[in-house]
Amino acid sequence: MSNQSPSKQSYDVIIIGGAIMGASTAWFLSDNKDFNGSVLVVERDMTFENCSTTHTNSCMRQQFSAELNVRISQFAADFVKNIRSYMGGDERIPELSIRSFGYMYFADNDGFADVLRESQQVQLAAGAATQLMTPEEIKAAYPFYNVDDIMLGSINLVDEGYWDGGAVNDWWRRQSRERGVEWVQNEVVAITRNAAGTQVESVTLASGEVVACGQVVNASGPRAARTAQMAGIDVPVEPRKRYSWIFKAEQPLDQDLPLTIDPSGVHVRENGGGTYQCGGHSDYDPAVEFDDYAMDHSMWESHVWPILATRIPQFEAIKVQSEWGGHYAMNTFDHNAIMGPHTELSNFIFLNGFSGHGLQQSPAMGRGTAEWLTYGEYRALDLSPFHFERIPANRPIIEKAII
Repeated sequence: MSNQSPSKQSYDVIIIGGAIMGASTAWFLSDNKDFNGSVLVVERDMTFENCSTTHTNSCMRQQFSAELNVRISQFAADFVKNIRSYMGGDERIPELSIRSFGYMYFADNDGFADVLRESQQVQLAAGAATQLMTPEEIKAAYPFYNVDDIMLGSINLVDEGYWDGGAVNDWWRRQSRERGVEWVQNEVVAITRNAAGTQVESVTLASGEVVACGQVVNASGPRAARTAQMAGIDVPVEPRKRYSWIFKAEQPLDQDLPLTIDPSGVHVRENGGGTYQCGGHSDYDPAVEFDDYAMDHSMWESHVWPILATRIPQFEAIKVQSEWGGHYAMNTFDHNAIMGPHTELSNFIFLNGFSGHGLQQSPAMGRGTAEWLTYGEYRALDLSPFHFERIPANRPIIEKAII
């Protein structure tokens, strides 16, 4: 597809990036009766073939150590289960659900067992249904696990598991278009400040147009730092390689497999039809190029498969059906979202650095960003702890449940 030119020379809001975060923000703006401005979404590849949204596990969880992250996922669960109602009762929109097989965290040492215990208290206080399980309880409920080295497990079987993120993303894009949000396939190649250097004045597109803007949202995923640098801003977000495999088991498990987080960092979940999805990364985890999606084919044989077969002996006989490399947009400061305005360039809005849990956070983050763009404050859920200002102030938000 060739680049498309926008229909106007100026917009109230320009969103750079049209994957899940950009789509959510665009839709929530279109849904806010108090916002009557013009919106342009600039997406470099409308096939979304290589974006993080396409390569996702498409799961959500309540098991975070920070209460705000729990609340954010609770809204995602409510949105997904009631999507037609949220989107105006449009009967074209499918009824969706969450396949709640849960996340199973395994602790093989006292330190992480204590983290699971502390996190459960945070989660229970927020209304989640997290259960701690002894090795004996795990084995009774899930006989296929080898838990010889495990001290404690943590799982939540309510609103925790697979959901159809692709359908939500598609309908956010489609309905926002129908409501007047303009989407173009193009690429922002430059961002210009005003003479005082205090505001973004315009963006320049790859096709040559210079488009003025009232506010600009950086929703460019692993390219967040590159986008910010165009405005003379540094943001600590890097593309980090993450590998995924779909495999079929010769002897499938006779019950759903939770999204299992092995102490090694390898994770595996139910995929349906006797197939399973597995993910992992190498111990050496450098930043990579934005277009580097190459597989490390040796990793399966040398690292991932042995771990799977040890943790779930039934997975000794399995066959890989497909594999791919994708990216986390890793916030190297504290592995949490970076939101809100820049400290000096106040109309440059961040929506970056989700570090692997962006899909499940997209409903709350898009809603919150739309509120900020409309009111200059949050109305439904206070997301200001995630504001960019914490980075120069060196106030990290510590989230201990990062996969």
